[in-house]
Amino acid sequence: MRAFFFLTAMALCCAAVHAQQVVAPAAQKPEVVEDPGTRIILDVTRVNMLFTVTDKKGRFVTDLTKDDFQVFENKTPQTIAEFTAETDLPLRLGILIDTSNSIRERFKFEQEAAISFINSVVRYGHDKAMVVSFDTSAELVADLIDDTEKLQAAIRSLRPGGGTALYDAIYFACRDKLAKDQPRHKFRRAIVLVSDGDDNQSQVSRDQALEMAQKADVVIYAISTNVIRGETEGDKILKYLTAETGGQAFFPFKVEDLEQSFENIANELRHQYNVFYRPEPLKTDGLYHTVDLKVKGRKDLVVRCRKGYYAPKL
Repeated sequence: MRAFFFLTAMALCCAAVHAQQVVAPAAQKPEVVEDPGTRIILDVTRVNMLFTVTDKKGRFVTDLTKDDFQVFENKTPQTIAEFTAETDLPLRLGILIDTSNSIRERFKFEQEAAISFINSVVRYGHDKAMVVSFDTSAELVADLIDDTEKLQAAIRSLRPGGGTALYDAIYFACRDKLAKDQPRHKFRRAIVLVSDGDDNQSQVSRDQALEMAQKADVVIYAISTNVIRGETEGDKILKYLTAETGGQAFFPFKVEDLEQSFENIANELRHQYNVFYRPEPLKTDGLYHTVDLKVKGRKDLVVRCRKGYYAPKL
């Protein structure tokens, strides 16, 4: 009888231990809050590079072919799998307008220039644009839509005042909006940033904002609102953000030149090439991989494209 009770007790203990082993992992698992907006979907097997080629005078060169280009990833030559001259890809645009106190003097003209830009590039049923204002914080004024009248109204509703959360605006626009439409290579994503480049309010850093733009495959163009002749720290920031993503910064010293800067961006968005390649060796390490794209034997031409990409981590 003692043996029976002993064996029964042992069985109950074993059952209890087994139950704890089954339940414990779920109970002890730490809570991980993942923001789905930070998960950017990539095609693991291919990288696309959207880029512009100009001569030394800034004129677009549009008659090049696949055989004219070389691609290097981390200094290793790559084989171009596909090549296209892209003039009609649907646009996904973020118009980011600085509404801080520092731009008050030119604000009215900036609004009208931005409206003219939207009217010239956004095609109903094909392209979409959004308006984000930023001063003390970033605010979505108009979501991604193809209705130019609503976009115009959103821009005209803006009023200057407050600090400058430039990096937060870039981060939000890329993570929460521009990265959404898939597959990525079917859309041209760009931010047009109207700002003096200064930031004194953001929660994220300059490099965090840049990383998010790179992960979302967004090209940043900037139109400086700085009226000081001579390069400022803000100018340097605008040049850095645009160069790293394959865009360009414009510095119109007169308000009358703002519209021309917008027009230059519109022209560039319609005069681009696209190449696809499959990385060799393929690495899914989640790290940044540098890419260098060149025109063979043509030092007289300038290639403007992003300088690399973040590989997916599997």
